[in-house]
Amino acid sequence: MHLQSASPYPDARVTASSRHVEAGTYRLPKAQHHRIMVHASAATRTYCNDVAKYFIRRAGDVDIVPAGREAGFEAETSFDTLEIRLTPSLLEGVAAELGTGASLRRFDTRHLLRDMRIQYLAQALESDLKAGLPSGHLFADGVGVALAVRLLGLDDPRAERTVRLSHDQLSRVVMYIDANLHEALTIDELSRIAGASSSHLRTWFKAAMGTTLHRYVLRRRVDRARTLLLAGDNSISEVAHLTGFAHQSHLAHWMRREIGETPRGLRRAKPVS
Repeated sequence: MHLQSASPYPDARVTASSRHVEAGTYRLPKAQHHRIMVHASAATRTYCNDVAKYFIRRAGDVDIVPAGREAGFEAETSFDTLEIRLTPSLLEGVAAELGTGASLRRFDTRHLLRDMRIQYLAQALESDLKAGLPSGHLFADGVGVALAVRLLGLDDPRAERTVRLSHDQLSRVVMYIDANLHEALTIDELSRIAGASSSHLRTWFKAAMGTTLHRYVLRRRVDRARTLLLAGDNSISEVAHLTGFAHQSHLAHWMRREIGETPRGLRRAKPVS
């Protein structure tokens, strides 16, 4: 197993590592923290010894391994995974604030979970990780809190009601954002998509995703711009237009702020194939 990148905050309440795992036995020994594993490769055929069955892991599939538990499987091909670690104290603190002690006691191992909220939170943390965590410790901690809320809400609807933004509402908003990054998105428009008032959407989105709605849109625009720039099919000004930035300088400003790179610098650093 090769570590590709890791959080520089080893003592934080939430840390993350991007890993490449070779084909064969993949074991997660007991650990003192809760682990969320998000599959980051195309379909990978795996075998579970515990139930003696084959399973197909797809990109975005989530495995949850509570502290003190073991997990693992046999993988027929190599794969990439994002491992997010939460301290038990973080989950306990969030459970106390939400009044969901029962859901904490039921917190258990899960495999091949499909959950859009966990996927998007993991995606935000991974993007920051790959860029060297320019958003800082507080951003990672905010994502960790939002992940804890979602984990506690998997079996306890009271936790979901506390956040107040339903899974369907969140899905509609993030899918609309991704499909319309080239447009001038407005809070009124997104509120209509969510079926919530603008003030409630701002508050509930931050509680669910660990970041403000405005910052989330900017991050997704930067992520899309980075992909287009590396593809090399469009000029920098065209990429700015396609990702909703007012002009090339606007794109450069937010890329430098979000990932510590400029469009030209990113293209210069691109390996020649």
